Amino acid sequence: MADNYHGVLVLVATPIGNLEDLSPRAARILREADVVLAEDTRRSAKLVSGRERIYSYHDHNVRGRIPQIEAFLAEGKTIALITDAGMPGISDPAYAAVRAALDCGAGVEVIPGPCAVVSALVLSGLPTDRFCFEGFLPRRRGKRRSRLEDMESYGGTLVYFVGPHHLRGALMEMRDVFGDRNACVARELTKLHEEVIRGSLSDLAERFADQPPKGEITLVVSGASAD
Repeated sequence: MADNYHGVLVLVATPIGNLEDLSPRAARILREADVVLAEDTRRSAKLVSGRERIYSYHDHNVRGRIPQIEAFLAEGKTIALITDAGMPGISDPAYAAVRAALDCGAGVEVIPGPCAVVSALVLSGLPTDRFCFEGFLPRRRGKRRSRLEDMESYGGTLVYFVGPHHLRGALMEMRDVFGDRNACVARELTKLHEEVIRGSLSDLAERFADQPPKGEITLVVSGASAD
């Protein structure tokens, strides 16, 4: 471990829709940070002034960016890390930056805030005492089926991210593997066209049979024991 690393990496939760959800503390950190790592530098411009401070950080450039992060920390800089929306580290590569900071002896902090996973879960009306976030399902049918079968007997509530054009197919495939469980489609959370629809997997699949939904979707499905 290097003792000369005095910088700090700060994970900053940002709004998933409504910009009023940015906390005063988060806003202050984004103003004061020496460096801002952003999944999408264009979207981050709504929250961060001074484009010279903003560096892209996403799945495709992690390996090349880590040495730069370590160098910034060695210089004593404060790095704010944000994702497109919500809490960094949820279905994005923030963990690699956290691991790098910890390995080199730097500090790591978190500014809590909006998170689509938790928001959809508590809105669903399904049990919240035990849950598993599964992110996006694999695109290949065989791997997707295998992933669903792995979770078939899980007793807690399941939470997924689903693309709008894949929603109906996912609902039908889950019904085939899980049985016709209760579920909830949470769409465009905190935004103008927010929609939360609850029902069985079959009911929801029928609801979206003719017209796929638009926007960002979080799907919540009851566990094996809940129904």
